[in-house]
Amino acid sequence: MVMEEKIRTFIQNNFLLGDKNRAIKEDESFLQNGIIDSTGVLELVNFIEETYKIKVEDEELVPENLDSIQNLIAYIQRKQG
Repeated sequence: MVMEEKIRTFIQNNFLLGDKNRAIKEDESFLQNGIIDSTGVLELVNFIEETYKIKVEDEELVPENLDSIQNLIAYIQRKQG
């Protein structure tokens, strides 16, 4: 499964309760649109760390890295070098 599909599936299953009818745009803000709250960010970070074997540092917990599928993909790719 490609990265975008894995992330999208995780978000739909964990934050949208499996609602396949709720399409998430690649650049849609999770926080602004109520998809993920502050506790959800911690779940998302745990998923990223386990799935992609990277460490998300405290200073990296910013919307530019974690607030959309597009941002997540770019962040993970930078971390993987």
